Amino acid sequence: MADPGTPHPLDNPALSSLTGPHSHFAERRGRILRYPVDVTPWTAHSDVPDAQDWADLAALAGPGGTISMNTLRVEPPKGWEILHRIAGVQLVDVSVVPEPEPEAVRLGPADVPEMLDLVARTRPGPFLPRTVELGTYLGIRRGGALVAMAGERLHPPGWTEISGVCTDESVRGQGLASRLVRAVAYGIRERGETPFLHTSAANTVAIRLYESLGFQLRARPEFLAALAPVALPPADGTRRPAPR
Repeated sequence: MADPGTPHPLDNPALSSLTGPHSHFAERRGRILRYPVDVTPWTAHSDVPDAQDWADLAALAGPGGTISMNTLRVEPPKGWEILHRIAGVQLVDVSVVPEPEPEAVRLGPADVPEMLDLVARTRPGPFLPRTVELGTYLGIRRGGALVAMAGERLHPPGWTEISGVCTDESVRGQGLASRLVRAVAYGIRERGETPFLHTSAANTVAIRLYESLGFQLRARPEFLAALAPVALPPADGTRRPAPR
């Protein structure tokens, strides 16, 4: 039985990933970690960053740089400009029926221009030039063109996030998203891990789809994007242990 005092890996999935299976991606300053800016925008930090954490976060972002957070429980300090807040949901696999998808092809670096084009048309959430490096991405092509995809993003120990789920308008209603989610889930389950995912709380169509596939609501995180101060705050010299 899990210790009730032990944080769950999904309570702070970016931190769990960057101190776990994705540690080779981690850029670190003090207690703050982040993915490279061309991989994914997520930063990792404690739920309640202190003044030194904010200074380190600003230094990592650079003057006027953008950061994305999903576990913040306090307001950013003076000088930070909030770009947006999005109420989200975190869903976990409780009864998904995973299965391979014969029509799916593995996507890699050579497919990134098409993947970025599909994302620009469908807006599933952040997908950057090196996001494909985070895990397995599968796509479906029609007439040679990429029309649907889904893949893996955050990777806390024992869990893998399904992300980048998108379908071109020309093929919607054909069940391609469901088939790809099940196929990505199949690969995750084959590793002995459990799929989870995030989406906007306002995206009721996607939530209904995921629930019909066997995902269940676990948490309601808030996604926040903010600009670091143009003039970086001075560090106070206090150093705390870095995440391990």
